[in-house]
Amino acid sequence: MLALVAMFRLIGQIANACTAPERPFLPERPEDIREYTDLLRSDFEGYIANIQEYFRCLDAERQRAFHEAQEVSRDYGRLVELLK
Repeated sequence: MLALVAMFRLIGQIANACTAPERPFLPERPEDIREYTDLLRSDFEGYIANIQEYFRCLDAERQRAFHEAQEVSRDYGRLVELLK
């Protein structure tokens, strides 16, 4: 039973994992930058939007983990009291 609960927690953590966006590529040659300006601009704008979402995800995960740690701390306190 404990293994099943642990498995569901792990699946939930994986589903809630924050994934950083891939850094956009910027060609070295100015000619390539000019040739692919629209594509490059789109890639950079997409990155900026995605990194903002990533930061929001990290903030939410930090808050979730903090609350979980508080709950675990309370549970541990109850355990210690019961074992006295």
